[in-house]
Amino acid sequence: MDSENSIVCKIKKLIPGRQNVLGQFLRYFVTGGLAFVVDFGAFALALYYFDIHYLISNLIGLMAGNVVNYLLTVGWVFSTEKRKMEKHVVLEVVVFVTISLVGMGLNEFLMYVFVGLLAIQEMVSKVVAAIIVLLYNFLARKFILFKSGKKTA
Repeated sequence: MDSENSIVCKIKKLIPGRQNVLGQFLRYFVTGGLAFVVDFGAFALALYYFDIHYLISNLIGLMAGNVVNYLLTVGWVFSTEKRKMEKHVVLEVVVFVTISLVGMGLNEFLMYVFVGLLAIQEMVSKVVAAIIVLLYNFLARKFILFKSGKKTA
């Protein structure tokens, strides 16, 4: 198969570059989608196979998804931007985890409201909460962890 015509190449051509916010958001959306697949899978496994309470299952899924999200965010979404803390990787990870914890708290709160108070089905609630938290996570990571402007070689 010709690499110019591969599906991956075609997808890359459809997504704007990492130099603008739209391209970054679309890449983050794909990254978030992949992280959500891991999150959702771990959530469903914990909830339905291991019969763990929905809020604890949600945390298990969120933690698994956040690992995927960190790796892809730094390596693919914002890779053309200067990292504000790139010389202090431990601090960068702490800030990333802190942003993630706030997002997880927001997600847990939304799950409690949707499932616990409004009696909406768990899987539907998980999808709605994920969409809301995706926006928070993108904005927080973009403006707290990354400077605007291109990396210097």
